[in-house]
Amino acid sequence: MAVLDWVVLIATLAGIITYGLYKSRHEKTLEGYFLSSRSMPWWLVLLSIMGTQASAVTFLSAPGQAYTDGMRFVQYYFGLPIAMIVISAFFVPIFHKLKVYTAYEFLEQRFDLKTRTLTSFLFLLGRGLSTGISIYAPAIIVSSLLGWNIYLTNLVMGGLLIIYTVSGGAKSIAYTQQLQFLLIMGGMLIAAVVAVQLLPAGVGFTEAIATGGSMGKMNIITDGMTEKGFDWKDRYNMWSGVIGGFFLALSYFGTDQSQVGRYLTARSMKESRIGLLMNGLVKVPMQFVILMVGVLVFAFYQFNQAPIFFNQTLVKEAKTTAFAPTLNKLEAEYNLLQEQRNRLRNQGPATDGFHVDTMQKAVEQNFQQLQSLRKEYAAVLKQAVPNGETSDTNYIFLYFVTQNLPKGLVGLLIAVIILAAWGSIAAALNSLASSTVIDIHHKVVNKNCDEKTSYKLSWQYTLGWGLFSIAVAMFATNMGSLIEAVNILGSLFYGVILGIFLVAFFIKKVKGDAVFWSAVVSELLVVTIYKMEIVSFLWLNLIGAALVIFIAIPFQTLLQKQPAEKPAGEQA
Repeated sequence: MAVLDWVVLIATLAGIITYGLYKSRHEKTLEGYFLSSRSMPWWLVLLSIMGTQASAVTFLSAPGQAYTDGMRFVQYYFGLPIAMIVISAFFVPIFHKLKVYTAYEFLEQRFDLKTRTLTSFLFLLGRGLSTGISIYAPAIIVSSLLGWNIYLTNLVMGGLLIIYTVSGGAKSIAYTQQLQFLLIMGGMLIAAVVAVQLLPAGVGFTEAIATGGSMGKMNIITDGMTEKGFDWKDRYNMWSGVIGGFFLALSYFGTDQSQVGRYLTARSMKESRIGLLMNGLVKVPMQFVILMVGVLVFAFYQFNQAPIFFNQTLVKEAKTTAFAPTLNKLEAEYNLLQEQRNRLRNQGPATDGFHVDTMQKAVEQNFQQLQSLRKEYAAVLKQAVPNGETSDTNYIFLYFVTQNLPKGLVGLLIAVIILAAWGSIAAALNSLASSTVIDIHHKVVNKNCDEKTSYKLSWQYTLGWGLFSIAVAMFATNMGSLIEAVNILGSLFYGVILGIFLVAFFIKKVKGDAVFWSAVVSELLVVTIYKMEIVSFLWLNLIGAALVIFIAIPFQTLLQKQPAEKPAGEQA
């Protein structure tokens, strides 16, 4: 990056962090640290909710996801608006009425302490692991730009993040997220405009979308059907999105403390509901725009030279090995194919259907050959650098930005991606600390903590979860698309957690013992189903919730039929 980019990057990061710490300078209580003293207006709740879910994984990986797999990932969010309505109707009133710090406090009142502890533990495990992946995402950026070792970068980025999170609390997170979100969307739109402007003369936005569509990238709606019927392993189609996505969103926004904690900061139940419902309206179009940026970047590289592999740091490392001649040979073949593609696209317009069809087939054949070479190149990289990440999905957008945006804007967009990471990770660490203090420490370790001690503990647990997440980030390589990895990890736990809450809300006859053991069994079954690759990950959310419900009901009936224990000393 140029000097100007570094100035913009450092100034943007420092400015927003300072602003957040300034706004939270008077919050020195437990409620202030975790819930911003329940004082946030709906629009700030909305931006905080969106900022928490839209991490660096979203803005770094989603355009690459569209580049490689098309727009069909947007279907993943189709169930979200319905989930927002359900949460606003059933979840929000209970949480506000009880004035809870965490969602899991309600479960002790409805069931018992062990059910509350189990649910909190499942949340802590799933959210702690996914937060580690989220730390890895911005580390990729810094590692690529500076050529640092990824493990050192994880330590530096994670360390800065811990300082920022521990110092600020929920109000700092909320106020910085509003600026982060506006900068993020502005940065993505700038990248989209630049991608279109750099296209050849006569090729504009419409032609770029048509180019992506001709290569299968505008696959917005897919039904998951094959010649053999519905493909349950197909990750993204309208059915898995509407049904599986609904249950995932219902669990994420209704039971995950990282999100529940965002709308519990609202100053009233009405403000919480408005924030959630507005999120339901805005999220799908926002994700559509982000993915569309990936299609535009794809179209850009149909008219411009693209590297055979976008993670150039790994390429440089691989070329220091004995595999360098093989890599160079594949690159030469790839460049020749790109020249062939350019000649095809620069030909004059065909005048009849036969020539149009012939040219289209030639372009598609060329594209398939390019993709085949990319796969072969990645396989050689794997041999050259066994521990290297041979999926470059997360590097596509970063490469485009650093190579093509004007000086100054590169630094701004890199700052935007890092801030997106920090905003969502800070919210996650804050929620992990709140659940640990309120659900675990106050109930298991020390039941008589005063306000001052609890406030100090919140700092310590935030620090502890930060260190845990950095440790997870060290093992986050070779996970492919990070946005997929985070969602798969969440789906392993979200369905079971949601099932516990659904039983609590709607099946009054089921008590603590029944739901506790049904949750344990269901979680084991969900992990088994995932390992056996029976269905795609989105369906795990529905399966987990259904298992808890349908195991808990008969188990409760079984428990009720057991004879009560006789008092001590009574004759049989």
